[in-house]
Amino acid sequence: MKKLKDLLYGVAIERIIGSTSTAVKAIEFDSRKINPGGLFVAQSGLSTNGHHFIAKAVEQGTVAVVCEVLPTEIKEAVVYVQVQDTAKALGQLSSNFYDHPSKKLKLVGITGTNGKTTIASLLYGLFGALGHSSGLISTVKMAYLKEERVATHTTPDVLEVNKFLSEIVKKGVTHCFMEVSSHGIAQGRIEGLTFAGGIFTNLTHEHLDYHGDFKTYRDTKKQFFDQLAPTAFALTNLDDKNGAYMLQNTKAKTATYALKCHADYKAQLLECEFSGMLLKIQGQEVWTNLVGDFNAQNLLAVYAAAELLEASPLAILKQISLLKPTRGRFEILRTKENITVVIDYAHSPDALENVLQTLNKIRTCNENLITIVGCGGNRDREKRPMMGKKAAALSDQVIFTSDNPRDEEPQIIIDEIISGVAAEDFKKVLKITLREEAIAVAGNLAQEGDIVLIAGKGHETYQEIKGKKYPFDDLEIAQKIFNKTKR
Repeated sequence: MKKLKDLLYGVAIERIIGSTSTAVKAIEFDSRKINPGGLFVAQSGLSTNGHHFIAKAVEQGTVAVVCEVLPTEIKEAVVYVQVQDTAKALGQLSSNFYDHPSKKLKLVGITGTNGKTTIASLLYGLFGALGHSSGLISTVKMAYLKEERVATHTTPDVLEVNKFLSEIVKKGVTHCFMEVSSHGIAQGRIEGLTFAGGIFTNLTHEHLDYHGDFKTYRDTKKQFFDQLAPTAFALTNLDDKNGAYMLQNTKAKTATYALKCHADYKAQLLECEFSGMLLKIQGQEVWTNLVGDFNAQNLLAVYAAAELLEASPLAILKQISLLKPTRGRFEILRTKENITVVIDYAHSPDALENVLQTLNKIRTCNENLITIVGCGGNRDREKRPMMGKKAAALSDQVIFTSDNPRDEEPQIIIDEIISGVAAEDFKKVLKITLREEAIAVAGNLAQEGDIVLIAGKGHETYQEIKGKKYPFDDLEIAQKIFNKTKR
């Protein structure tokens, strides 16, 4: 329990009605979770406006309300705090309530279109192997030591983040690696957090349904680096044309990494096969279990960040050689018939192209490459034809199917994907709406030595259809189908 005046430290306040000496037991921005003694933060969201639920929160016993617009009915027993931006206020309030846990460990944020989950997960594993107690906040899970819980968002709300950080600090965790999404930045989910470092991976066509245009998407990512403290590091990928832009206004110590151009941290991909690849990082050769140019970049970012966090270069290389692929990221299933099935989360045009190019580099071309892919509903429609064009051009056979259609009709999504396929590639295309049926057809089409890529969902264990989530795991379905397939 804390005094409201202590929670308001650092919050830009426009007006207060009532006494700030009021004791607060908890902070909530969901009125359904308010209990007597709680503080309610009314946020203006995309689908709901928390200001409409102030009266309900008061009925349930809230002692204070933080809002952008004061309600018409003011209750004498309740303290009202008016601010310009409740999302920013929530970040500071949360940090104050949990005694600034992000300052008590080294919190590193990873942002970019692709590679966030892989880099965060690899850093989490690497620092654990180096003897540090580490934590992870990712698309896949939130974890520390031997504790794991399923994640609901790439970047959780700032209240949940502070609660989690407070919990792990008490357990002795010293480092935490966190995915920072563009949605999270725009919605204030990292407000009030203190980062020891930030990593930029790349920027490609994604989330334009939310941000409106590429410039806004890019500048949202940049905000993360603009907010870093002088004591933090800002690490960027110079192989991406937006890499240098991210560092333009940062106060943090800057560092760069690249495979293709001069940078502070350099790597070369020497050999690549399905079992792994040989890299030369900062002049030292290392074999890794990960595969592909994009993973070479990811591993270089991991190496650079670890060194910036003062880990020993030789110790880093040793652990990089032992790291395993992240769940649903170029995850390989080998069947008895010598068919290689690859499960990957690639759901943007660039990510899909990267995976397909990697497969085409490894293969001998005596086998067929069969791709199964779809696009999510209620998301960026502009990318759908681009996905179709790249999938068909870089595969011998492509099956367009359902991903997470959400509120859209799967057939319409698939038709929009197919609209981008070049005329000369139409002969490669199959359209199968049910995802499990699409995987089954690929199982029947694949012959000994062939490669099957199942793209788009990766680690996800569900399909989201008309507001409901149904159990669906690409890896489990593939194991079942390919084991049953008759030759």
